This record gives sequence, C-alpha cells and structure tokens, in this order.
Amino acid sequence: MPEADESKKEKNFFTEIPQKSELFFLKGSNNYDWGMKNRLSRIFNPVSGKTVMLAFDHGYFQGPTTGLERIDLSILPLAPYADALMLTRGILRSIIPPSTQKAIVMRASGGPSILKELSNEHVAVDMEDAIRMNVSAVAVQVFVGGEHETQSVNNMTRLVDAGMRVGIPVLGVTAVGTTMARDARYMRLATRMCAELGAAFVKTYYVPGFETVAASCPVPVVIAGGKKLPELEALTMAHHAIQDGASGVDMGRNIFQSDDPVSMLEAVRKVVHAGIKPAEAFELYQSLKNGKK
Repeated sequence: MPEADESKKEKNFFTEIPQKSELFFLKGSNNYDWGMKNRLSRIFNPVSGKTVMLAFDHGYFQGPTTGLERIDLSILPLAPYADALMLTRGILRSIIPPSTQKAIVMRASGGPSILKELSNEHVAVDMEDAIRMNVSAVAVQVFVGGEHETQSVNNMTRLVDAGMRVGIPVLGVTAVGTTMARDARYMRLATRMCAELGAAFVKTYYVPGFETVAASCPVPVVIAGGKKLPELEALTMAHHAIQDGASGVDMGRNIFQSDDPVSMLEAVRKVVHAGIKPAEAFELYQSLKNGKK
C-alpha cells in the first residue's frame, strides 16, 4: 500500500502559472514522437541547433580508404570531439567502445562496391538490429537521377516506415553520380524529394546557391565534406554553409586526412557551433597544431 501523504506543508498547485509546451528546436521536427525528438537532440546540439558529424563509413563500398586503414588508431582519438559518429554496424561492433556517449548515425544501405554500379543499393540493416545497437539515426543513400533511382528511394521509404514505428529518424544522403551536375537545381530536387518522402534530415553537398537548397528543404540539411581540401578552404566551406542555412556538417576526409585531425575537428566545431569566421578558425587550427609540437 502506498504511504499516506501526511506532510504538514500546504500544497501548492501553482494555478497562476500555465504549463509550458515548448516547440522542439529543430526545423521541421516538432510533430515527431518523443523518442524521435530525443534521438535527434543527441545528434543536433539543442543550444546551437547544429551538429558536427564525423563520417568514416567510406569502407562500406571503398574498402580501407586512406586514413581509415586502422580506425581504432585514426578515428577513436577523434570521437570525443564530434557530436555524432557516422559509421557502419561492422565498425560499431568491432571498434567503437560500448561506453561511448556519442550519437550513432548508422549506414543502413549498401551492396555494390566501387567496381560496380553504385546506385544498385539495397537496405543493409533492418530496424530491429538498429534498435539493438541503440542508434540515434540510420542513413540511406538516395540516387536521384541514377540508374536505380526508384530502388534507392524505396530503400529510404521502407526505412522511414520502420523508423517511425520505433522512433528512429532516417538521414537521406543525396548521392551525385559522375554524370550529374553538382548545382543548386539538382540539390534542391534531391533534398526536397528526401524530405517529402519522410527523411528527418538530409545530407548533401555545398554548392553555389546553397541558400536556396536549405530554404526549400523543410527539414535540416547537413553538408558533406567531400574530397580533401586545404584546411582553410574546408573551414571556409563549412562557414559559408552554416551562414547559408545548413544545420551542420558531416565531414570525413577533411578531418581524418588533415595534418592534425583533432585540431581540425576542434576548429570545425567553432565554425559550426560558435559561428567564428574561417580566418579565425584557421588560426585556431594552426595554434592547436603547433602547440602539440
């Protein structure tokens, strides 16, 4: 039997103070269930509304990419400085300590290697296993304009349906083939399709006119780092993307192939979360790098 409430203190129901129902901080996400919002708030910082994701899922179709030959040596030291880790389930289970508190964005599509037609992907992780791994989101490649466009879109929608049932958001990753133009018109099409069909957030490339891409996409957009750039150029790209409406970055090669990956990741964080300018961020990178010598 519960104990009786015998407190002598007069009860106070604060009847003059209405209970607040605060809007969720993330673009386009207010009507999700609690679990979905909670997972998104692990990926996106609730204070800045932004994220710095560290991508090292390249091996699922490229094999041991330069800088990812030994993930235990190259990536684990970086993990504390990222908001979220984008990886495969094989790497999560074999390399990442279960004690990590970082958000996990799990690559959930795959199939062909770089030796075959990349758009011929299928769902590679079911939602039951995603739950078992306690992921914050699953990521699926969408090849708008590719040979297997409809199949890749169907991969995403199947995962969206499964994710909605259990509260796991889906990241739609827009893939750009060698024959496709990397311009704002294409990015607007690809990101909008992903969002319209249920992706909770979208990853795409930064291009001239990116402000129209971010504005026309009703959910958060994070930019891919792409190929390795000189550090100042990568920081400048990140700065421009944030200024043009991006909700964060998902960088890989521009971090782990840097001369000093930890210093570069710290500089990127300042650009994304604190809004510092590229020159200041590059100065920070050099200072951190030189301080280790």
